[in-house]
Amino acid sequence: MAAPAPVSHLARAREDRPGRGILLMLLAYLLFAGTDTSVKWLSLAGLPALQLAFMRFATHLALSTGPMIGSTDHSGWTAPRAQALTMLLRGALLMLSTVTNFIALRYLDLTVSAAIMFSAPILVCALSVPLLGERVGRWRWGAILLGFVGVLIVVRPWSAEFHWAAIFSLTAATSLALFSILTRRLAGVAAPRTMQLYAGLVGTLVLAPVALWLWETPQSTLDWTLLFAVGAFAWAGHHFFGQAHGYAEASVLMPFSYSFLIYLSLSGFLVFGTLPDGMTLLGAGVIAAAGLVIWWRERVPRGV
Repeated sequence: MAAPAPVSHLARAREDRPGRGILLMLLAYLLFAGTDTSVKWLSLAGLPALQLAFMRFATHLALSTGPMIGSTDHSGWTAPRAQALTMLLRGALLMLSTVTNFIALRYLDLTVSAAIMFSAPILVCALSVPLLGERVGRWRWGAILLGFVGVLIVVRPWSAEFHWAAIFSLTAATSLALFSILTRRLAGVAAPRTMQLYAGLVGTLVLAPVALWLWETPQSTLDWTLLFAVGAFAWAGHHFFGQAHGYAEASVLMPFSYSFLIYLSLSGFLVFGTLPDGMTLLGAGVIAAAGLVIWWRERVPRGV
């Protein structure tokens, strides 16, 4: 699962067209599903996860910085220097989430990986107490516990179906949660394009040496196309994700993020011939329910 692009809290007029925002949100998560499906295909073809992660960041970085070349308007790229370390740490967390998710995708069904990754919003809620000083009431704590029960149902650490790669998915979800918390702290201070630039630079520069060392040349035109599509899908998904929030409030759009589970269930069946079992569907439903409870409580005043 690709991390959604940060949504700016800087002042800008929102054109309230929720229908268009919802369509763009559905399109964004379709593209994110394209990233994960491409990664699984290429992983099964023998390409290393670190090579795929490098291409994800390098392609995304190239597409993101293209508008800067030859432009004299750099107003959308500003950020206080005091925030540079935080943005670097944020980029490192996104890189860790991407690498561990890509490793897991080689071994886990797409739906299993996606369900575990959707524990990230639940982790954000739990971690917002010690890290952001936010107050979490009884409803949210109940949803957090429910979400962890859902993760246990999907992972099944007590059974023969448990796969060690689930640990990488859990690491990816935790890293994504910490990434989201740092995004909250930077929102309204650093421009979104600057945060994306830092994230792309960290992933590209850190992964480049090991990716080149491990490099496996794709064996077909399709594999070459998907190798670049990994980053292009992620970049386009971020683009439409941001546009969606220009037409509707985040509280309206959030439930539609669960379309990601539907997309990956379909691509898992159509591309790889796999279907999620009953326990995976049950766990995914529990995680989704917990996330929706947290979403619902965040729409009402604190302390209610």
